[in-house]
Amino acid sequence: MILWAIFGYLLGSVPFGLVITRALGLGDLRQIGSGNIGATNVLRTGNKGAALATLLLDSGKGAIAVLLARHFGGETAAVLAGAAAFLGHCFPIWLRFKGGKGVATFLGTLIALCWPVGLIACATWAVTAAVTRISSLSALLAAALAPAFAWGLGRPDIAAAAAFMAVLIVIRHHANIRRLLDGTETRIGRK
Repeated sequence: MILWAIFGYLLGSVPFGLVITRALGLGDLRQIGSGNIGATNVLRTGNKGAALATLLLDSGKGAIAVLLARHFGGETAAVLAGAAAFLGHCFPIWLRFKGGKGVATFLGTLIALCWPVGLIACATWAVTAAVTRISSLSALLAAALAPAFAWGLGRPDIAAAAAFMAVLIVIRHHANIRRLLDGTETRIGRK
């Protein structure tokens, strides 16, 4: 189990947003917009393709950690590897533990752990984003509801993992929560 946690953490630690923006000559992502290494901040560079690639790769690293661990180590290893990949994204060793907020990795992990839970969480994000145009609010709502979705679908093990990740997502969004309360949070599509 320790090896699956280490594998998940190291895979999750790969900062795809930073790698992609540097490779495309878009600069150091940590100096752009919010300074976050995730897809929402990559979108602020104006490069939608780079943002989409970051979204897919960040969610994919959570999913890959889960799927490989499940195949070779079983369901408990899958849950552990997925949670570790999420931690790796939030606290990557390669960036001195200063990473992203983990939303894409969270969603990819959930889809691989239990696809109905993951898809409902993604739909929650998408509907909230379409209505409010606020990525952080969408992420917070999807994360907060995901444990209830998992519990309702009879997956208390995934509900526990989702609750753990949701707490960290809320903590990582503390500045966004302040801006939401002040009415100054940036909307999707604005730099």
